[in-house]
Amino acid sequence: MHRRVRTGAIALAALATVGGPTAAALAANAVPHASAAAASHTITLKNIAFNPRKLTIHRGDKVTWVWRDKVVPHNVTFKAFHSRTQQTGSYSVRFTKKGTYTYHCTIHLGMTGTIVVK
Repeated sequence: MHRRVRTGAIALAALATVGGPTAAALAANAVPHASAAAASHTITLKNIAFNPRKLTIHRGDKVTWVWRDKVVPHNVTFKAFHSRTQQTGSYSVRFTKKGTYTYHCTIHLGMTGTIVVK
């Protein structure tokens, strides 16, 4: 399906060089949108909480946790991932598989979060 659209877009682009502004506008609209690029998301660690606590993302997206409790150390712990314990800085993970990932801070028992990857 994409080949037909691309071929049509190439033909319209060629026509645009000869046919004026109307053909150019058609050529620009005929090119299909690429798959959505991977997005980046931020979760802050502040007031002994993850914010947002639950995040829904797409497969391939990157999540970065940013420490904002400057005097309180935290970490981000998953089954397969573990950040170092720190008071400032950040930690990033790119999620390549669909699923629900729960995580927590091992220092503060009620500090938990969830990432849903679609």
